[in-house]
Order: sequence, then C-alpha cells, then structure tokens
Amino acid sequence: MASLRVDGPFLQVATDRYTATIATEGYTSGVMAGSFVDLATGAHDLGHGLAIADFLLEAGEDTPDTPEELRYHFGDPYHGDLRKRYVELPQICTLARKLPCEVVEGRGFVAVRQWFTWSVARPPYRPGSTWEQWLIFPDGERWFLACDRVSSVNTVDGLILRQDIPGHLKHTRGDSFQHIYLSHVGCLPAEAFFDDFAPHERHLYNRPSGTVREPVIRGYQTTAGPWVAGMALDPGIVYQGWCHQRGYVCFIQEIGGRRVAAGESFGAVHLIGFFDDPDDMHRTFAEHAGAGGLSVSASGWRLS
Repeated sequence: MASLRVDGPFLQVATDRYTATIATEGYTSGVMAGSFVDLATGAHDLGHGLAIADFLLEAGEDTPDTPEELRYHFGDPYHGDLRKRYVELPQICTLARKLPCEVVEGRGFVAVRQWFTWSVARPPYRPGSTWEQWLIFPDGERWFLACDRVSSVNTVDGLILRQDIPGHLKHTRGDSFQHIYLSHVGCLPAEAFFDDFAPHERHLYNRPSGTVREPVIRGYQTTAGPWVAGMALDPGIVYQGWCHQRGYVCFIQEIGGRRVAAGESFGAVHLIGFFDDPDDMHRTFAEHAGAGGLSVSASGWRLS
C-alpha cells in the first residue's frame, strides 16, 4: 500500500513500485532530487528534481525603464535568443524557501498539494497570482502525476508558467545517462550533450498552430537501463520547451502562452515516471491523453 512518512521538512512517499520525497523547505516544488527510485532496478532521477516550478513570464522584451532586478536577460549561452520578460516572481524552487502542504492518503495512493503566492511583479502587473501543485503517487504504476495550476490576478495576453519537465539532468560528459528522447526530434546519444549550446540552437520545441495532437514527451535513459521521462497529458498546453547543455542538460518546458484574464486560471497535468523505452512512453500517453486537470479526495483521484 502507498504510504507517507514525515521526516522534518521531508515527506517520504513509498508505493509498491518506487519511492519519492517532497521537500517543504529549501529547494521546493515537485519531487526532490535523487529521491525518485525505481524499486525493481535501483534507477533514480539524475538532476535537481522532477516537476519543478519557477515563475510567470510573457513573450517580449523589457523596456528601458524596467528595473535591473526585474529584467529577464537573454542573448547569452544560458538563455539563448528567446525573448521573454517576467510577469511575476520570485522563482519558486530556489526562493520560496518554504511551502505549505496538504496530504491526502487514500486506498492505494498518496497525494500531496503545495501552493505559493508570487510577491513581486514587473510593472504594469501586480503581484498576487497563485500557484498550486498536486502530486499523485499511485500503487501499481511506475509513474506519478503532477498537476500544476496558476490563478492570475493580472490580464496577460500570453501568460507562461516555466517548469522543469521531467527535470534537469546532471552529468559529466555523459557519464550518468545513455540517451535523451524528445518526441519532436527522436532519440539522441549522450555525446550530443558533451559541449554547451544555447537553447535556441538545437532541439527547441515551439507549439505548432492549430490543434495539437502529437505528444510532447521528454526524457533520458539512465545507465541502469530505465528511462526517466515526462509528458503533458494535454500536449496543446505546452507553449515552448528546450533541451540544451549548460553544464548539465536543461529540460525547461513552458505551459500556457495564451491570453488569461484577471481571475482566470490555467494549468496542466504531467505524467512523470520510469519507462522501458520510448514505445512504453507513447503507450502510457495514449492511455491518459487529453487530461488537463484532476480531482482528489480521500476516496480517490480522477483525471479530468
């Protein structure tokens, strides 16, 4: 049976297929780095955590009068030539420092909810938008669900939530992984990430026009064999994503990018887990495709 144990600021989850830890203090949101462990093989995630949340942005460039501390910098190897500007800050994972939480333990699953209110905004916007994330850990599966939702206090023509999906990948010249899989590109060898390159230079994903039906799946194959991958169950919510080398493999993914009026919300459900191969990822996506939200209670959870 899925269970949860509290160890200070850490919520330690165990199912019949894996273990995972949620940190409520320090580096927060999502699943804690190195804690997602496949019980069958011993494989684990290799980065800074999984389903990590950052901040709100929009496309465009800052005006000359934007204060330096509110400027989004681009045109460098880390950010590339991707022109964005902040809407609300701070970055949740590194600067929230502590997140409240709610725990639901049901039959065959554990669920954890965390939330945050942004306290800084770039003019003309005001702070106060909220983020919440439900993490669902079910028995019988090698994956968990991360449902993120933003409720905006601003009207923004193209509001974006930045996330790490599935999560960044630490390595030294490919010593910790074998391949990377990007559904819009295919399978890439570890050698393709030996040298740094900017986000826009290779493998950039931009949401196509019209209805999006093709899955957006991203992941890496560990040296232990299994793949760690994440997928948006409603691929149309993915605005942009990149997978570039900057001392580590950076798996940034942005959702939204559409008009949101003050008082409205948007979000996504991601499925993140261990997989045998890319075919396994696509089969799992097909089983759950289309979900954009979920409901949770002690009696169970349901995708919607």
